[in-house]
Amino acid sequence: MSRSVRTKPEGSGQALSEAYDTALLDLDGVVYAGGSAIAHAVESLARAREGGMRLAYVTNNALRTPDTVAGHLTELGIPTGAEDVITSAQAVARLISEQVPQGARVLVIGGEGLRVALRERGLVPVESADDDPAAVVQGFGGPDLPWGRFAEASYAVARGVPWFASNTDLTIPSGRGIAPGNGAAVEVVRIATGAEPQVAGKPLPPMHRETILRTGARRPLVVGDRLDTDIEGAFNGDVDSLLVLTGVTDGAQLLAAPPQHRPTYVDADLRGMLGRQPEVVEAGEGGFRCGGWTATAGADRLELDGEGEAPDGLRALCAAAWTAAGEGVCELDGGKALARLGI
Repeated sequence: MSRSVRTKPEGSGQALSEAYDTALLDLDGVVYAGGSAIAHAVESLARAREGGMRLAYVTNNALRTPDTVAGHLTELGIPTGAEDVITSAQAVARLISEQVPQGARVLVIGGEGLRVALRERGLVPVESADDDPAAVVQGFGGPDLPWGRFAEASYAVARGVPWFASNTDLTIPSGRGIAPGNGAAVEVVRIATGAEPQVAGKPLPPMHRETILRTGARRPLVVGDRLDTDIEGAFNGDVDSLLVLTGVTDGAQLLAAPPQHRPTYVDADLRGMLGRQPEVVEAGEGGFRCGGWTATAGADRLELDGEGEAPDGLRALCAAAWTAAGEGVCELDGGKALARLGI
């Protein structure tokens, strides 16, 4: 049976930190940006943890090791152990280990996070296509990754060596703006070889499997800022999600989201984990109300009337847009309505 198409954000009579046993939190754009904690993140996570919710940090960035990530979070005031961090490097290492012999050599195009994850699976990282690798793995290597590393990957892949990628995010947020991500680097090797890698990271199933295996979550809530990784990953894993607007997704992108990119809940930041989520209700004549706002889909644009908290207005607009779009993408102009909300 096909799942029903989401046409509005859901409400919750309980705080999300009480309704779910584990938060699977993205990092960049959710907990921190450019190395600094995002506003309200530290105190919100502390309150959720004190209330009994387990916090796990799930990142597509394969550069840093879980120990390094945990240390950074702890320095920000978020006490974290390495066991609380799940990376796409771990997910892709497991995927490789299921397809090559124990002790096999793997050509690494990336950073220390990949090397540590491969060793954890009994695999041997190597640096050259001439080291007789059984697989090639590519992950984010930071801004200083030499161009020659892409040539090494291309030589091996062109010889028929199986190619894996930790993730294919085209961009990554930084303190100075949006920078090229591992997906951009993967495109370099794809163009050179014409090959396609096996990909482990969000939004694909290997990453979700890795998080569940490592956390033991029974009722997880995915918390993220990206529609095409965090929210689609939750959709593919058939679990609920919370989108926060502290990262790359803006209001216009959210209103135009196709079904697999529509989150269960929407809120401004991580404080949304701590309280109830208001219901979006039908308001007659095709309208949807949340808080003090009512949204409708007009002939060529979305309309918004009322006043109140901005996230309530956005939830109402989502309901109007997603209902109008059905299984497609809403093409109605929401610019004026979003401007009223300051989003």
